Amino acid sequence: MSDDASANQPAGYVPPQVWTWEPGNGGQFASINRPISGATHERELPVGKHPLQLYSLATPNGQKVTILLEELLAAGHSGAEYDAWLIEIAKGDQFGSGFVALNPNSKIPALLDRSVDPAIPLFESGSILFYLAEKFDAFLPRDAQARAQTMNWLMWQMGSAPFLGGGFGHFYAYAPFRIQYAIDRYAMETKRQLHVLDTQLAERRYMVGDTYTIADMAIFPWYGGLFDDIYSARTFLSLDDYPNLRRWHAELSAREAVRRGRIVNKVNGDPAATLRERHDASDFDAIRY
Repeated sequence: MSDDASANQPAGYVPPQVWTWEPGNGGQFASINRPISGATHERELPVGKHPLQLYSLATPNGQKVTILLEELLAAGHSGAEYDAWLIEIAKGDQFGSGFVALNPNSKIPALLDRSVDPAIPLFESGSILFYLAEKFDAFLPRDAQARAQTMNWLMWQMGSAPFLGGGFGHFYAYAPFRIQYAIDRYAMETKRQLHVLDTQLAERRYMVGDTYTIADMAIFPWYGGLFDDIYSARTFLSLDDYPNLRRWHAELSAREAVRRGRIVNKVNGDPAATLRERHDASDFDAIRY
């Protein structure tokens, strides 16, 4: 680290002895980030008719859960019927009292399983995937070896994706100005992760051999999403250098349940290809996806 403050970004910046929060910290996401937890306003969560109540947004983390729910329904698990309520994080819905009671961390997705008494609250996408896979005995192998590998890759995604989203994605696509050091650092790590995945898929159809699991569903929205240009960085990251990952992305993208799950609680893009809330399978009838 240079002692010359003029070399800092912005030029002349010197970290204070004690950091203080100023409105506007965080650039584009200043309105949804703050250094304290808890509710900012009273707002109860709506409740629908189904056993599972999901409160979410179609970010990569939100898509993980709706993909699994749609895959469960496609596999015949009627108990996986769900209401998907929209949480608009740009408007601060996640800081409503009802949502904070369900998830003290104020991040989407959050799920309430009302099929049991008392109802079970769930938050963190990986935890929700694991809970639902166990509940319905689906997409999580019983075989000890395959089960362990599935959990390895699920935990890999949970630990790795922040470098992709909060690291590369933020500094490349969302930061108020471009910082070469930050972009170089996180682009290098993102490409390392892409190579890890491409190598794993070189001799495997899915992340865990021939078995489609919650590991695939967790990894797909983040790393498959790069092929759909979520950060407009497909060329920058040379994604064509990862043919095995590209093949896996294409196969998963074609699955009907994946296509459905990706548009639930989606608010951006063509209105004809988005579904703000999902309360019944028939909600997809008028959607083009």
